[in-house]
Amino acid sequence: MVEHIINIIIVILDKLGYLGTFLGMLFESACIPIPSEIILPFGGYLSFKGHLNLILVIISGTLGGTVGSIIAYLIGSRGGRPLVEKYADKLHLSKEKIEKSDAMFNKYGDKIIFFSRLLPIIRTFISLPAGIAKMNFSKFVLYTVVGSAIWSAFLCYLGFIMGENWETIRSYYHYADIAMVILVIAFILYKIITRKKAVSTELSEKK
Repeated sequence: MVEHIINIIIVILDKLGYLGTFLGMLFESACIPIPSEIILPFGGYLSFKGHLNLILVIISGTLGGTVGSIIAYLIGSRGGRPLVEKYADKLHLSKEKIEKSDAMFNKYGDKIIFFSRLLPIIRTFISLPAGIAKMNFSKFVLYTVVGSAIWSAFLCYLGFIMGENWETIRSYYHYADIAMVILVIAFILYKIITRKKAVSTELSEKK
């Protein structure tokens, strides 16, 4: 079933080009679980074949991810949790996914919007709790654009350099997700440690 859906996505992207990349990323970021791990590398592959321009594919993916995230944000901010829970089934949102996204947002604050673009599952649903919490919209858009651009560039370029063998990396997506999670956690820990050291230094100087 999953393989069949992936094949349909590939056919659509092949026909629509940049628009297909934009729409695919829009739907994924608007809480419809279409895998960006297929959309973006395939766009990179089409660039390798000379059918598309790699930079324009990356821009299309970034714009699609941003617009889709804004849609999810607005759903959360306008309707709040009652609206999200009401239409959760239609959006393929499980209670566990909503709670996980809520927990990440509440724990790490608005900066998780940037990091979430590099995290599996969370990247698809994090915009809803950001909207519910009415996070500053300008910050939300900024973090979303930057995070989406990094994610789009990474996967598109991966598909480009893999060329004809782009499909062989499907089995490694899970490991790539794990690597991204480790990198994000490492960065967060680094920031926490650095901040604690700075506070300790300030206290020592005051003494």
